[in-house]
Amino acid sequence: MMRVLGFINNSFNGLQKHKGIAKIKFKANPLGFNQFRSRGLSDSKFFNGNDTVLPVLIVGAGPVGLVLSILLTKLGVKCAVLEKGKSFSKHPQAHFINNRTMEVFRKIDGLAEEIQRSQPPVELWRKFIYCTSLSGSILGSVDHMQPQDFEKIVSPISVAHFSQYKLTASLLKQLEDLSFHIHTSEAFEGLNCRPLKGQEILMGHECVSIDATGQCVDVTVAFLKEGKYMEKNIQCNILVGADGAGSTIRKLVGIDLRGEKDMQKLVSVHFLSRDLGQYLINERPGMLFFIFNTEAIGVLVAHDLKQGEFVLQMPFYPPQQNIEDFSPEICKKLIFKLVGRELSDIDVIDIKPWVMHAEVAEKFVCNDNRIILAGDAAHRFPPAGGFGMNTGIQDAHNLAWKIASVVKGIAPTSILETYETERKPIAIFNTALSVQNFRAAMSVPAALGLDPTIANSVHQVINSGVGSVLPSGLQRAILDGIFTIGRVQLSEHLLTESHPLGSMRLAKLRHIFEEGKSLQLQFPAEDLGFRYRKGALIPESDSVLGAPELPTGRRRDYVPSADPGSRLPHMNVKVLSNLSNEEICSTLDLVSGDKVEFLLIIAPVEESYHLAHAAFKLAKEFEVSAKVCVLRSAGTKGIEEGSNAALTPWENYIDVVEVKRSSTSPSWWDICQMTDKGAILVRPDEHIAWRAKSRVVGDPIMEMKRVFSAILGVDSTKR
Repeated sequence: MMRVLGFINNSFNGLQKHKGIAKIKFKANPLGFNQFRSRGLSDSKFFNGNDTVLPVLIVGAGPVGLVLSILLTKLGVKCAVLEKGKSFSKHPQAHFINNRTMEVFRKIDGLAEEIQRSQPPVELWRKFIYCTSLSGSILGSVDHMQPQDFEKIVSPISVAHFSQYKLTASLLKQLEDLSFHIHTSEAFEGLNCRPLKGQEILMGHECVSIDATGQCVDVTVAFLKEGKYMEKNIQCNILVGADGAGSTIRKLVGIDLRGEKDMQKLVSVHFLSRDLGQYLINERPGMLFFIFNTEAIGVLVAHDLKQGEFVLQMPFYPPQQNIEDFSPEICKKLIFKLVGRELSDIDVIDIKPWVMHAEVAEKFVCNDNRIILAGDAAHRFPPAGGFGMNTGIQDAHNLAWKIASVVKGIAPTSILETYETERKPIAIFNTALSVQNFRAAMSVPAALGLDPTIANSVHQVINSGVGSVLPSGLQRAILDGIFTIGRVQLSEHLLTESHPLGSMRLAKLRHIFEEGKSLQLQFPAEDLGFRYRKGALIPESDSVLGAPELPTGRRRDYVPSADPGSRLPHMNVKVLSNLSNEEICSTLDLVSGDKVEFLLIIAPVEESYHLAHAAFKLAKEFEVSAKVCVLRSAGTKGIEEGSNAALTPWENYIDVVEVKRSSTSPSWWDICQMTDKGAILVRPDEHIAWRAKSRVVGDPIMEMKRVFSAILGVDSTKR
C-alpha cells in the first residue's frame, strides 16, 4: 500500500525543511520467488538497454552502499550512489568487523589485508574492562579472544577492530581504483544535462520522491547549488535504499518497522587524547571500558589507543536533559570524572545524541522487486555485539550476485525476492541476539545495585505519570536527585570485600564474568554458521526444516556444515598446476568474486565426472558460468591427468588437494559429513545451493536441470 508524503514546494530555500512525495503504485506479484518464470517476458522490459536508464541506483554512501557498489562493479553491473551528506562523517561509529564480513572483504582486492595492517594490535583491544574509573579499582575484565580465534581453522581470516570512517576511506579508495568519481552538488557541472553513467558518487544529493509506476523507477533528487534549491530526475531499473536507520527510501515507500523502539537514549562524545591512550596502553589496554562511580557513569570505546581516539557513550534522558547540557566543556569535566584525573590534551571533536532500537522492516523488497532495502534501512539493532554494520555488509554480499543475475539476463527479477526470504530471518535472529547481549551488558550495573531498568521506569513516570504536571525545572531536579542517590551504590567504601553488601555484589559480578553472562564480543556459531533455509537453494528432501535454534546470548563455537544454505566450510587446499610454486588457498577462494559463477566441488570419481559434464552443459544452457573443483585427498602429488581426460572438452575446472593440519585432522568430506562420491554446488556468495551427500540418484542431466531451474527461478522448458 502506498504512503503519500507532502508535495514539494519549489520555492523552498533549504533541504532541511523539504518533504517529498512517494509516487509509488504497488502491484500484486502473481508469482512467488519459488515459482518459475521464463526469461524474456516481463524482464525484457525491465532492462531494455536504454542508456538513459541506470541499471542500479544506490541511496546511501555508508559501508553497506559502498560495499554493494564495489561488488556490483566487479560483477560488471553499472551503478551509481547518492549521498545526502555533503561530506563523509569522521565520527568513528561501528568498529568491530566480524569473521564473515572479513571473509567478504577478502573478495575486495587487498581490503582485508589493509584492515589487518592498519588496525591496532589485538593485544590493545581484546579485553572489556569494568572499573570505578580508568585510574581506579578494576571490578573485572573479560578477554574476548580465545586461542582458536587466531588459528584460522574455521576461517582463513580473523575478526578486526577498525573504525567505520577508516573503513569508508578504504572503500572509497577501492572505488577510485574501479574508476568511480565523487561529485559534489557545487562542483558537478552538467548534472541536469545528462543521465548518470554509473561509477559516480553524488554528494549532497537527497532522494525526495519516487515514482515506480512505469517501466523504470523515477527518482527525484534535490540538492543545493550556489545556494539555490534544485532538482534532478534519475531513472533506474533497481533502486537500493542503503541510507541508514532513518532511511528516506523506507519512509517514501511506506514500509514499517517491527520490534522494540527507544530502548535507550544516549549521547556519544568523540574525543582525542594521546595522554589517555598512552596511559591505557601502559596500564590497562582494552576495547571497551565500563565505568561506574558516584559522579558519572559511561562506556568508553577505545577506537585506537595509539592515536588516542575515543568515543564516550552516556545515558541521556530528554526532555529533562537536552543536548545543550553536553557542551564540550561539560563533556571534558565528565571525562575527567570517568578517567579519575585530568588529561593534558583532551580535544572534544563531536557530540551526538542517538536512540537505540531493535527493529526489522516488514519488507526488504517491494514494487515488483525494483525497490530494495539493505543494511540499517532494513534492520536496526542495539550495538551490542557489533551486528549492525556486519549484517548490512552481508546483505550486500547476498544481494550483489542476484542483481547481477537479473541485469545480465541470467535470472528473472523474481530471484530478488529470495534476498528478503534469506536475509530477513537472519536480521530477526541478529536483532534478538543483539537485544540479549544488551541485556547482558545491563546485568553488570544491576549487580552493583544500579539497575538501568529502574532508571528508565523513573524517567517514564516523570514524563507520562504524575510527574509530568510538575514544572520542568522540578522534574529535572527530581531526576538528578534520584540518579545521585542511585550512584551512591558505587562508592569505593561500599564496593569492597570488607563490606557485607559490597562483598555480595562483587561475588555476583564475578559469577557473571566467569559464566560468560556479561556483554560478549564474538559469536562464532552465529557469525559463520548462519544458514538460509529457503530461497535460491534446494533444501534436502530428507532433512526436517524445524525452527532455527534460538540465540543464547553466549559465545558458542562454530561447527562447519555443508547443509544447503550454509556458508561453504573453510579448508586450506593446494592448487595443482604445472607451476613449481603450487598455491595454497582456502576453499572459499575457489569461488569467483568477479562473475556470476557457480562452483561444483567433486572428488575424482567417475560418477562425479559425469555430474560435472552435466553441470557444464546445463550451465551453458542457462547462460551462467560454472566451474568444477576436483578435490583430492591429502598426499596427492602434481597434475592429475585424470581430470584433463575426464572433463574434456570443458576447460573451466581446477584440481586441488587437501592441506591437512595434521595426520589426524578430518578430511574435507568428513568435515562436510559426506562421502567422496557426493557433490556440492556453491553459489557466487559462497553459500551452498545444493548437495548430494553420497551420490546423485538418477540422470545427472535431469538433476542439474532441476537444480539450476530451481536456484535461478527459470523454467527451462519455456526458454
